[in-house]
Amino acid sequence: MALPFEVQIALRYLRARRKQAFISVISLVSTLGVTLGVTALILALALMTGLQQELRSRILGATAHIFVWKQGGIADYRAEARTLRAVPGVTGAAPAILGKALVSSAGGEAFITLKGIDPSLETGVTDIARAIKAGGLDALAAPVPDGGQPGIVIGQDLARTLGVTIGDEVTVLTPQGSLSPMGVLPRQRRLRVVGLFSLGLFEFDSAYGFVSLALAQRLVNAENVTLIQLRVADIYAAPAVAAQITTRFGSRYITQTWAELNRALFSALWLEKMAISITIGLIVMVAALNIVASLILLVMEKSPDIAILKTMGASARSIMLVFMLQGLIIGIVGTLAGSVAGYGLAYVADHYQLIRVPIDVYQIAYVPFVVEALDLAVVMAGAIAICFVATLYPSRQAAKLDPAEVLRYG
Repeated sequence: MALPFEVQIALRYLRARRKQAFISVISLVSTLGVTLGVTALILALALMTGLQQELRSRILGATAHIFVWKQGGIADYRAEARTLRAVPGVTGAAPAILGKALVSSAGGEAFITLKGIDPSLETGVTDIARAIKAGGLDALAAPVPDGGQPGIVIGQDLARTLGVTIGDEVTVLTPQGSLSPMGVLPRQRRLRVVGLFSLGLFEFDSAYGFVSLALAQRLVNAENVTLIQLRVADIYAAPAVAAQITTRFGSRYITQTWAELNRALFSALWLEKMAISITIGLIVMVAALNIVASLILLVMEKSPDIAILKTMGASARSIMLVFMLQGLIIGIVGTLAGSVAGYGLAYVADHYQLIRVPIDVYQIAYVPFVVEALDLAVVMAGAIAICFVATLYPSRQAAKLDPAEVLRYG
């Protein structure tokens, strides 16, 4: 099947001949510019998308999706958990008591968040059970032998700070103290490390300690469970489920979702993603300017050919289409090459974890790269659209050429 003559002429003009070598070099530079811009843009978007997804995955593995407080306190947490688990979309419910404490040992000390849990229910709302590296959560609920110490499960980073391991004892000091003739004295308790976990987030692995509910009540002087944690089937439906809880059970129930707790973090990541995309997208625009320059030079070089084509009956629309096709071919080839290169580099960098970062700064050990289909489609469509716009001015100038004037002075 023969190609339309406009396509044939556009392809012929792209092939270099000796006296048009300079124009062909500019076209090659334009193609490489588009390729580089698209590659860089895909890598940047993949980096930011991977970072967002990795942080979100680890945060949601370490914490619940919805937190529920009840005015007046939660006296029977098992009944409340059953009631909230019956809400459509909820897959797990577990109680929690939260408080602050100073934990110390012979090797060091650190301020931590003390979390009282029911080990049998906690595994339904967080990934703490899968994150256990030594020991186990079941030891928290085990009876304390005579003369023994209650258990605590801490993060591996916190254990390194304290210089302790399984079986070692630590001292936990909480600000909720007891009244004495000397005033209010902080409450102090010796605990035995019965488990080590690693959730993959330095913020949790270095500053969280898990104890039983009964022990947490004594340490933080709490009469009842502080809140009920919920896990939902669809994390993006968490706001709707939270609103449904308030609607069904009344205003005494106060909810907060994972999105509300981490809004500042993910908003900052989204803004950074947009800023990087716009900045790197300028590379594609610079390449588009090269397309404009190469087409203008080609129109000047091919003025006699354009005049002859017009005298042979070619319309202004056909002439315009020839040069638009040439610019589009440059843009499409550069975009496809850049997309393949960007996707390939992102896959290699993510698969082999090429970029390592300090975990205590970035919360992750390496930079993940994730190419989303939507991002790839938007980048490709945007690059081709920019290249198309770049062809309009030179193509219109070519279509406006007067063949009589060109042939008279050519």
